Amino acid sequence: MCLIVVGLNQVYIVYMGDLPKGDVSVSNIHIGMLEEIVSGVASDVLLYSYRRSFNGFAAKLTEDEANKLKGKEGVVSVFPSQKKQLHTSRTWEFMGFNKKMKTSIIESDIIIGMLDTGVWPESESFNDTGFGPIPKKWKGTCQKSANFTCNNKIIGARYYLTDGDNGPEDFISPRDAEGHGTHTTSTAAGGLVSQASLFGIAKGTVRGGVPSARIAVYKICWSYGCSDEGILAAFDDAIADGVDIISLSVGSSIPFDYFEDSIAIGAFHAMKKGILTSNSAGNGGPTPGSVVNVSPWSLTVAASTIDRKFVTKVKLGNGQIYEGATINTFDLKGKMYPFIYGGDAPNLTLGVASEFSRYCFPGALNATLVKGKIVFCEYFTDYEGVLEAGALGAVFQDTGNKDFQFSYPLPFSTLNVNDGRMIINYLNTTENPTATIFKTSQDNNQFAPFVVSFSSRGPNPITTDILKPDLTAPGVDILAAWSEASTVTEDDTRRTRYNIISGTSMSCPHGTGAAAYVKSFHPTWSPAAIRSALMTTAIPMTSNNNIEGEHAYGAGHINPLQATDPGLVYDAGEIDYVKFLCGQGYTIANIQLISGNSSSCSEETDGTVWDLNYPSFALSSTPGKSITRVFHRTVTNVGSAVSNYRAVVNAPPGLIIQVQPSVLSFEYVGQQQSFVVTVGAELGNSMISGSLIWDDGVHQVKSPIVAYASIML
Repeated sequence: MCLIVVGLNQVYIVYMGDLPKGDVSVSNIHIGMLEEIVSGVASDVLLYSYRRSFNGFAAKLTEDEANKLKGKEGVVSVFPSQKKQLHTSRTWEFMGFNKKMKTSIIESDIIIGMLDTGVWPESESFNDTGFGPIPKKWKGTCQKSANFTCNNKIIGARYYLTDGDNGPEDFISPRDAEGHGTHTTSTAAGGLVSQASLFGIAKGTVRGGVPSARIAVYKICWSYGCSDEGILAAFDDAIADGVDIISLSVGSSIPFDYFEDSIAIGAFHAMKKGILTSNSAGNGGPTPGSVVNVSPWSLTVAASTIDRKFVTKVKLGNGQIYEGATINTFDLKGKMYPFIYGGDAPNLTLGVASEFSRYCFPGALNATLVKGKIVFCEYFTDYEGVLEAGALGAVFQDTGNKDFQFSYPLPFSTLNVNDGRMIINYLNTTENPTATIFKTSQDNNQFAPFVVSFSSRGPNPITTDILKPDLTAPGVDILAAWSEASTVTEDDTRRTRYNIISGTSMSCPHGTGAAAYVKSFHPTWSPAAIRSALMTTAIPMTSNNNIEGEHAYGAGHINPLQATDPGLVYDAGEIDYVKFLCGQGYTIANIQLISGNSSSCSEETDGTVWDLNYPSFALSSTPGKSITRVFHRTVTNVGSAVSNYRAVVNAPPGLIIQVQPSVLSFEYVGQQQSFVVTVGAELGNSMISGSLIWDDGVHQVKSPIVAYASIML
């Protein structure tokens, strides 16, 4: 049961676990609870009543009233609601998807629930030509709206609006005004669209991972964020509507309790119904411990690069050309324009000195001097200062990471410090300096894939010995469909049908599409089995490009084609997670509320974190200590009926790995075999990474094994 409460400009979530058994009016229970604590009319303060997939409600309460609910029987947790934020072409081809790839005959029966900003339904990516009738299992609806129509591709659409969430530009409907939801949805399940591009950049065929799958839209995000009460309402509906996969590219501050996090709560109840939730890992990287959406019953996806990068070249009047890192959609046709140093154009009217104007902050530049010219700025702040001063374009010296790019509302490029010094020298020694900024071109990224700098890193802030993120997927410079109500970027007037943006918001739908692809071949597999298939077939990555190792990329780079035939899977269900929660110290009363049954915790049933049947192995302690952990695992044969798997261990210095038994023999599909992994480590201040591979000569079922020193303990 779950309960969401809003008090004096504050929303509280009161989570109460599973739905009650029998013919019970859940709404009446909610009203009754409110009547006991509020002085006014209970129905007047009620916002949402969750009664389809789990139990709870949203109401306007004071903090004192919310605190009274904490002591009531049947309440698991009470916590303030937050406004969660969005984790904002060739990518599927990079992972081996093409027109000749193998597809499932039931792909069109797969329904993906997208919890985001809505969609632009007229996009060619959502054309339903050739689609058959809506799957009979669908129990959802297309919420009536004057400006939104569903079809046989977008088969359902709902929106969740709390007072104060929306701005004047928002559509009070499932229609997307921002672009984010259209982008993520088309990445996961958009149809094939040829000749797509952002003003000619990255031109080619765009597609989703499962172009024949159906889409159910749940609009939870508005101008002012994505409220917890809306997120839980969307989960409540999506689970009951009959979706197969849920995709959620949003997150907030780092959580410290699974059941004080609306996404973890919703994902738990989705798991109980056989639905995998795919989550973005967050954009807080490269800070250690910044990963979010870390519940062990969901898929957590980091963001990495593909073998394409965008470059924006700057040419000076002396013929020198420098390569910058932005997405410049403007074409100056190679024409040379006057070039001025920001330090030579201080806004003296406001008393700005050249020492300040060289950074091009808003208000720092003399508009008369820079209007119609390209401005060089010595430090990357933002484009607003040069834009408001009327500059034709800008070149910024930037000391930050260059592994992802942004678009801007004027010709724009960023250069490294060394190139910036060369340009300053040119400006200081040339009487009439000129420059031009070329339109962005495409180049090969020979180092791909590697995890991008902004992608949030582990370790897991709640359970340090569950490795998160689970894996990584493309999330940098992704071309996908866009809302025609939104502009290319802020302070812009241009509209586009396809846009290029970056974020774990973009990698998450790649994980979603891959999970749906596996589901289309194995419709009876559990969420844990699908996640296991994706993790154990992931392409290994190296700490040479990401010093944080598995805390950056988890099991590796997603490889969906291989994931349909993993050989073995590490399966888990509700009972396994209940044992895990017992071991994490949750009370019997709360676990019974969460599970909706008479589950109990005891020495026999309590499961340590190391015994959760997870496809990765992690152990941690304080620096300078020796540590040994014992992991119990069970694998299910989903490959050849008769097969023998041999344990192949990679144990670098400082790590001792023992596997018993070292050979697993299977006689039929579905047979399970258990084994024990004992890991010993001498911990310094860095991570030690090894691996276990179960190999039958055809399948290599790989799991990372990591030991690290943690200051979080």
